[in-house]
Amino acid sequence: QVQLVESGGGLVQAGGSLRLSCAASGRTFSTYTMGWFRQAPGKDREFVAHIGWRGGSVQYADAVKGRFTIYRDNAKNTVYLQMNSLKPEDTAVYYCAASRVTRPVAVLYDYWGQGSQVTVSS
Repeated sequence: QVQLVESGGGLVQAGGSLRLSCAASGRTFSTYTMGWFRQAPGKDREFVAHIGWRGGSVQYADAVKGRFTIYRDNAKNTVYLQMNSLKPEDTAVYYCAASRVTRPVAVLYDYWGQGSQVTVSS
């Protein structure tokens, strides 16, 4: 069992930066692929980024490539999403999730956080 708690969301102007954190409970955190997904109002949940359990196998959605960076600290049981050059279209609830497989597919993730709101004003 893995419990995930996101933090770091908020309101930022376009062009600004935010860093999301996702703290995990449990001693098996380091064995999971960690992913970030987001869901905007009226839209489906979409993949943002994932990172393998050793810190490799990093993949980004095309919409965030070059602007967002995912990384993890297994000693702290935490995964991060650094978001730079934010755009209004990045506005969404952001979720972290844990999976035993490294695929950018939401249904393959077993554990989810409660979500953190990110709002980017123009």
